[in-house]
Amino acid sequence: MKLSSLYASSASRRHFLRALSLSAAGLWTPGVFAEALTLTPRATEGPFYPDKLPLDQDNDLIILKDSTTPAVGEITYLSGRVLDPKGNPLKNAVVEIWQCDASGVYLHSRSGGNVEKRDRNFQGFGRFETDSKGGYLFRTIKPVPYPGRTPHIHMKVKLRDKELLTTQIYVKGYAQNERDGIWKRLPEGAVRDSVTVPFTSKSGGKAGELEAKCDIVVGLTPAE
Repeated sequence: MKLSSLYASSASRRHFLRALSLSAAGLWTPGVFAEALTLTPRATEGPFYPDKLPLDQDNDLIILKDSTTPAVGEITYLSGRVLDPKGNPLKNAVVEIWQCDASGVYLHSRSGGNVEKRDRNFQGFGRFETDSKGGYLFRTIKPVPYPGRTPHIHMKVKLRDKELLTTQIYVKGYAQNERDGIWKRLPEGAVRDSVTVPFTSKSGGKAGELEAKCDIVVGLTPAE
């Protein structure tokens, strides 16, 4: 079944986004961990955080507004929880992601690559407010490499307009990771593993969708 047939109306799109939110809300039950969790490592924001945010900023990066044409790429459901070091969920935190399209072009006026080939159907940036269990969920594409960088998705976490963390998520087992300067600077073991995650076939998915799960553990300041 073609994706375009699934999103022929604004009503169906609203239903889909609501379904994403409801599924995120029911995925996890918070608990108290005996030991402090590994903090998610910080990473450079990079030069391509959108310098002009798109009008569409929801958690579905595949379909723009009421369009019926999906973005090019391997559709991926990226999900996880935002937690404090003790495993308590951070509800109402804002999670942002941004990444290049399937041609290696960012939603930025100075993006590298062939800008003329930019996928006009790819949102390139999205936001999601975590639920009561700290859950977040995005539908995007599997990241692709571009000259000088291994595939990655940028992520930023905010709470009450304060930036808590900026990081990058990588594809586990991707050969180019070993040649990526930013990935290689991550401490080996639990820290590096926390942001290097499998992209696997989505259970029950159609048309070859993938899924990737990554919990984000942020350290909070006393004021927060």
